[in-house]
Amino acid sequence: MCEAFARAGWKVWCQYRASGAEALALCESLRSQGLAAEAVEADITHEAGRAALISQVTAQSPLHCVVNNASAFEPDSGLDFDAGAAQRQLGVNLVAPLSLARLLARQAPDAGHDADCCALHILDQKVYNLNPDYFSYTVSKLALERAVSLQAQALGPAVRVCGVAPGILFESGPQTGDNFQRAARANLLRRPIDPADVARSCVFLAETRSITGT
Repeated sequence: MCEAFARAGWKVWCQYRASGAEALALCESLRSQGLAAEAVEADITHEAGRAALISQVTAQSPLHCVVNNASAFEPDSGLDFDAGAAQRQLGVNLVAPLSLARLLARQAPDAGHDADCCALHILDQKVYNLNPDYFSYTVSKLALERAVSLQAQALGPAVRVCGVAPGILFESGPQTGDNFQRAARANLLRRPIDPADVARSCVFLAETRSITGT
């Protein structure tokens, strides 16, 4: 995501919480190629952290796009989910994206009268391919998918809101390599999804001013 937006000419802020070394290395690499990227530490699991992140970024320049790609992914089932873990995943996977889009809308007037602002919520192929594993995670992503069109109505015209539901990209949780190879080919193209294609799709949505709510 960061690389695709940077190569498209965007100034990128790469938010991290635990993966500081990776974020700093990525941004340093992008800057060495003449691209604009800065790593910024923030805890988006609570509202104060989200507000501080937006304030830090907008102190430098107006913000035009937020890509909500962070998520909590913990195994549970509909029979044995822990209420605390479920609340944690709902907070990161649902409340945080909705909050960051709202914060984007609140600063949108500062971006200029003709500015285009966009929030992109990264979903999951599970929302269109239901199975009950990772129950709380799946519920949170289902709610976020339903919220895309609703939030587009609520925040328009200041902010466009779209969602992207990638197919299977990487091994996840306890999945074996063999299982991944089988699952990643259970689609019409019979191949795993290229992460670069997902990133390009996000850049397309961010730069196409006529698309919202989808």
